[in-house]
Amino acid sequence: MQVTRTLRYRGFKWRAMANLVFGRQAAALALFDEMLHEFPGDAYALASIAHLQGQGGDRNAALRTMDRLLQLHPNEGSHWFNHGYLLEEAGEYERAEAAFRRATELSPQLDRAWYGLGLVLIRLQRLDEAVAALKRNTQLQPMSPYGWYQLARVHVDRQEPEEARRIIRHLQRFEPKVAAQLVRETGLSVEPAR
Repeated sequence: MQVTRTLRYRGFKWRAMANLVFGRQAAALALFDEMLHEFPGDAYALASIAHLQGQGGDRNAALRTMDRLLQLHPNEGSHWFNHGYLLEEAGEYERAEAAFRRATELSPQLDRAWYGLGLVLIRLQRLDEAVAALKRNTQLQPMSPYGWYQLARVHVDRQEPEEARRIIRHLQRFEPKVAAQLVRETGLSVEPAR
């Protein structure tokens, strides 16, 4: 009995993913709904439904689905990250901050949650806190230019051009295009990294 149930579950997932690969979001959404009917409260199905709803432009439905997911599975950092992302997209920055903070509490190594928190804090003009969040992001993901880019921008906004220059020189070593973009955007003169 358990083997049959496991095979049915995997069948739902594989068919839904195949539909996604071929760009058939509506068919995938229908399969995830069917999956949820047979496996009530399944985290994978709920997260997938919320993602597809958000991707389809129905942010309110996506947020309702995420609320349901978080009620059923409150201790998963990645769910809180996804909730924060949807809230940020909806312009609900205070609620997004709370969701990203919960994600970082539950999953301190979740680099994208620190990044999202940093972006929301920038929106809220809480730049000291944004620097701390973005520094944590760059510690966890040192080769990704996104956190470094945002961190340099915050230092410029805080009138700390030397810190921004230090980051630009750092980026020149492994992401020269991003470093050049920062130089253009900020107007800072930076000697090439050695």
